[in-house]
Amino acid sequence: MASISTVRTYTGPEIDRMLESGDVRGKVSKNDLPTPALIVDLDAFEDNCRKMAGFVRGAGRAFRPHAKTHKCPAIAKYLISQGAVGVCAARLSEAAALAAHGVTGLLVTTAVIGRQKIERAIALGAMRPETIFVVDDAENARRLNEAASAAGLTLHVAIDLFVGNRTGVAPLAPAVAVGEVIDGLSNLRLAGIQAYAGQASHTVGFENRKLVSIEAMTPAVETRRMLERKGIPCPLLSGGSTGTYNIDAAIDGITELQPGSFLFMDLDYSRIGGQSGEIYDDFRNALFVIATVVSRPKADLAVVDAGYKAFSTDRPFPPRWRGGAEYPYGFAGDEHGRIALKDGQSPRTGDRLEFIIPHCDPTVNLYDRIYAVRGEQVEAVWPVAARGCSQ
Repeated sequence: MASISTVRTYTGPEIDRMLESGDVRGKVSKNDLPTPALIVDLDAFEDNCRKMAGFVRGAGRAFRPHAKTHKCPAIAKYLISQGAVGVCAARLSEAAALAAHGVTGLLVTTAVIGRQKIERAIALGAMRPETIFVVDDAENARRLNEAASAAGLTLHVAIDLFVGNRTGVAPLAPAVAVGEVIDGLSNLRLAGIQAYAGQASHTVGFENRKLVSIEAMTPAVETRRMLERKGIPCPLLSGGSTGTYNIDAAIDGITELQPGSFLFMDLDYSRIGGQSGEIYDDFRNALFVIATVVSRPKADLAVVDAGYKAFSTDRPFPPRWRGGAEYPYGFAGDEHGRIALKDGQSPRTGDRLEFIIPHCDPTVNLYDRIYAVRGEQVEAVWPVAARGCSQ
């Protein structure tokens, strides 16, 4: 907990001017940041990246982490420098924002439906010809092919399989039928299959999670084999998550993993359990929100300046103080949170507390920038360029 006496708070515009004039390294402490502030602990972040990249490489799989977690070109480029073949993007607009900042190897993980989005896909394909788009419907494939042909482009597509109770075509024969249509189209090239089993990623208990993931991914592997037996090349089978990375990497036929939350971690993932216990601790918490105590209305209550607008609220549990359970947090509206104090606890107005977030992806989407911190010092400021890109 930082004391008010150590703080020299900068405003957002002051930070922007420092960025424009050069490096912020060594000039700004994390305790100088305007709050609420989203920070990344660089030591933990880099450890997480090295661990996941090394594991995937050792398993003989490709690594295409999901950018929906961070929405940040600087992080995407760092991951590629660590061996990733590219990154996944949840939406066309997210992919376009990353591509505009020089990110390559994109896989757009949701289908491109409707004239407007097909036009945007064509623009993205022209900018980044290696981009892969997913399809789960033969008619949609034909529409993409018509647009690609008119633009003089060839688009790479992957069949999206229904293995996670979300989108996709049913595995086996229905998916093979879509693959046969794609194989016969002049301006589409079948890159392979996407099979994301979202229901497996947060299944509690490692052995339970293993059963769910294997059950979901086995039909995907067989679908790939069926396509290849028909003479249709299917080089890619992409799937997996932070919760199942060490399960899916052992499934023969899966060629690449697309985890995302391993970068930052959150309270949600900590609850799913690991191979060795009830707490999932394969990766370290690296993402935190700094909040300032702005009021002490009662002896047993402190109020901080971080509420619904500072943390994602889609989980049934609140943020947790980084130091443990000593300062239990409760939401107190858009702008504020309540800290219930016990006897002897006396954070002062102006003191700062750091919180582990409930769910990393939607929390990042609340912020314009991530402050990359090592120890007490800010080393970099990363714009969240794809913030709000939900189309």
